[in-house]
Amino acid sequence: MIDSSILQGKKAAYFTLGCKLNFAETSSIGQSLKAYGVRTVQKDEVADICIINTCSVTEVADHKCRQAIHRLVKRHPGALVVVTGCYAQLQPQQIQDTPGVSLVMGTNQKGDIIPAIMERMSQESSPAETLRQTLPTPCRGKEDEGKGLFFPSCSHGSRTRYFLKVQDGCNYFCTYCTIPLARGRSRNGSIESMVAQAQQVAAEGGREIVITGVNIGDFGHSTGETFLDLIRALDQVDGIERYRISSIEPNLLTDEIIDFCANSRRFMPHFHIPLQSGSDTVLKLMHRHYDTALFQHRIERIKQLTPDCFIGVDVIVGTRGETADCFEESYRFIQSLPISQLHVFSYSERPGTRALQIPHVVTPQEKHARSQRLIALSDEKLRHFYTSQIGQVRPVLFEHAPRTKPMHGFTDNYIRVEIPNTPTLDNQIVPVRLGDLTPQGDALQGQLLSSGFQVCSPCQNSQ
Repeated sequence: MIDSSILQGKKAAYFTLGCKLNFAETSSIGQSLKAYGVRTVQKDEVADICIINTCSVTEVADHKCRQAIHRLVKRHPGALVVVTGCYAQLQPQQIQDTPGVSLVMGTNQKGDIIPAIMERMSQESSPAETLRQTLPTPCRGKEDEGKGLFFPSCSHGSRTRYFLKVQDGCNYFCTYCTIPLARGRSRNGSIESMVAQAQQVAAEGGREIVITGVNIGDFGHSTGETFLDLIRALDQVDGIERYRISSIEPNLLTDEIIDFCANSRRFMPHFHIPLQSGSDTVLKLMHRHYDTALFQHRIERIKQLTPDCFIGVDVIVGTRGETADCFEESYRFIQSLPISQLHVFSYSERPGTRALQIPHVVTPQEKHARSQRLIALSDEKLRHFYTSQIGQVRPVLFEHAPRTKPMHGFTDNYIRVEIPNTPTLDNQIVPVRLGDLTPQGDALQGQLLSSGFQVCSPCQNSQ
């Protein structure tokens, strides 16, 4: 048995690419290492351990992962470098062949990273070539079949908000996406375990939890429960003031879920819903599980019940099969929706996806032009949403900021608010009157109503 004291006093550096789920998992790995006496490396120190959690959603993401690996190997010579995440899952041999990499662990091996590090550090005197030959075999996503390989994660790193991983993997196999190959089939922990983690967050003083996963609306696939059951249970956890749903598929965002969130004690008026395209022709080519009529119904129902709700939407431009007419149809549909912001992604061809069989390839120049149009539309919609809230009083959860910078936080409906630096308000929810846009245009200026009022209900909105 390996002596865990081998980690005592070591220094670790962490680098994460990709989604909120990756950041939550990296933070959990960091918390586990901290429990063994490993501290996070300071700015000018050289780490003993480097954890690189990778993404592979696009070709650009792959390139950033390779750059990060080379950069950290150079920055921390002699460190034990562990590469995990989706890129490690899909391209393990490529990473293994990278000089300086010690361990390559797939997405479902993240729970084994600490024991693997301890074992490797106990073999430090072994020749490098021997160590390279004993690398763990990266686990292939398809083999999971949802059989209990769920790596739990609930942590916040340096942020005020906690991220609770409730689900992993995906069964949808959209034609453009490698996530099922990288993360495996849909699986989840139990509601009981999620409630226990939320209770622990409350005990640590956490106020807000972001519910995250790969396809969280599919929660319950491996336990026979439902996402609606989950949010109902979480809503009863005392001490948590706010929940946010990070992203949920429109076909899984049922009217019952929308109704519950509109009337719940703690779920915020904030949704993030992937659309991907506003053209039904393209949605069919993508093998998405909804059409524009269903998507529009979801948006209209949200706005009917919670008019001030923030709605973020994901869109992919330039996919195979997206003709100029399809894009114009998509643009007009998105333009017609009362949404708050777009997250625009340019399509990237991924090996092994069925999208490669679709004719009509969009040129890089056209992808860029379409992206710019949608980004401009997003800026217009976000500014309209922000200015529509000016003059309202809404609860803001403030986050720590350096003394030389303004303090910022988010309203219940996800408006970024800035005030003069007030350290006593860190992790406090206070009522704030929303003023004009900041000079940068990315936040509203806030005016505190009462210096003595530290906590208020997240659902109140008084004038």
